[in-house]
Amino acid sequence: MDINHSFYQLTPDTILNALESLGYETTGRFYPLNSVENRVYDIETTNAGRIVVKFYRPGKWSYDEILEEHRFLHELSSEEIPVLTPILIEGKTLFEWSGIFFAIWPLRNGRIVEEIAGGDLERVGALLGRIHAVGKKSDSIHRPTLDIPSYGLKSLNFILEKKLIPNQTLAERYKTTALRSFEIFESLVKEFQIPFQRIHGDCHKGNLLVSPDGYSILDFDDFLVGPIVQDFWMLLPLGENDRKNDLFQFLQGYTMFAEFDENWLQLVEPLRIVRYIHYAAWIAKRWEDPSFPSLFPHFGTEEYWLKETLDLESAKKDLEEQSIEGITKTTDTEPEMTNKDFFWDWEN
Repeated sequence: MDINHSFYQLTPDTILNALESLGYETTGRFYPLNSVENRVYDIETTNAGRIVVKFYRPGKWSYDEILEEHRFLHELSSEEIPVLTPILIEGKTLFEWSGIFFAIWPLRNGRIVEEIAGGDLERVGALLGRIHAVGKKSDSIHRPTLDIPSYGLKSLNFILEKKLIPNQTLAERYKTTALRSFEIFESLVKEFQIPFQRIHGDCHKGNLLVSPDGYSILDFDDFLVGPIVQDFWMLLPLGENDRKNDLFQFLQGYTMFAEFDENWLQLVEPLRIVRYIHYAAWIAKRWEDPSFPSLFPHFGTEEYWLKETLDLESAKKDLEEQSIEGITKTTDTEPEMTNKDFFWDWEN
């Protein structure tokens, strides 16, 4: 049987047998958790309470790439940063069952964050600053880099070569807009010498958990090397003028632990565009997964690609017109943000 088919058809027996092979005594109770890319389950056991098992989608990550994620999480945890680390069993964190990699995780109770506001902005900023400070300490060996060749062009070429956009005129508009945005991305990286380092990579509010113990960041499955502002824009509505003060408060916490240059914010819009394109290619590559057609019923239609193209063109227009002053400067009624504010003064 094809390994992808085995992944799509994971049965309760397969899941429980995999756990029992590691010594867990399951009660038969299991609950699927919200995950599109992987298969994740909340499992009850008699000898370890409730645990979480994650089956990795075949072909996305190699054995070494997954282990590097696990090592990064343990590195963060050793610095007392609140992240979930995979459970170590006989010196291993990654296992295989029927050709599919899986790992066991502790269950973390809490609630998903709907909105980050007030003092929470500074706390979340501090948490992300701590993660980035550790991420900067060493390089990645096996994980990909969020750059134009790997994420932008590869995804764009897949879309065009597979002729996913049914209207040729629309496809040309999509291509022209994407390539121009990629040029701006690379010119900004070069002009401002924007550093790349280990980051979360998919740091949206759905991966932020709050409990009585505070905030924690979950799901480092897309951990990679990239610019730190990739983790900013997915958490904060950086382009909204009435949210400038949110950015100020967020950076007050962030810069307690990590350096930040306001020029790096110019990369936010290009990163957003790259994600649009990468996301569309990602859906197309997963289309044989039975869950995807029901999750994305309009994908592939001309209406879908028209909206995608218009969104890209609008984002590119904003990118070409953007001024960093529109993001980092503040109004008379807001705190003034200066270069000094971006670096924590440890003597105060």
